[in-house]
Amino acid sequence: MTEQTYIVEGMTCAHCAGAVSREVRKIDGVADVRVDVASGVVTVDAAAPLAPADVAAAVDEAGYALVTAP
Repeated sequence: MTEQTYIVEGMTCAHCAGAVSREVRKIDGVADVRVDVASGVVTVDAAAPLAPADVAAAVDEAGYALVTAP
């Protein structure tokens, strides 16, 4: 299991966190997603390291922007 942390811009509420979490969970191998709206930090536990492009696409689908990736 690997843990990766991302910064997502534009989240302001629990609905935002839920939207991002739902989309990121759709990526193959993702086991858990934790979102801290106040800091914009999204922590993802996955079976293997995720491709930053996959995470960016999921965040974009939720309506937000990935600012940084590992």
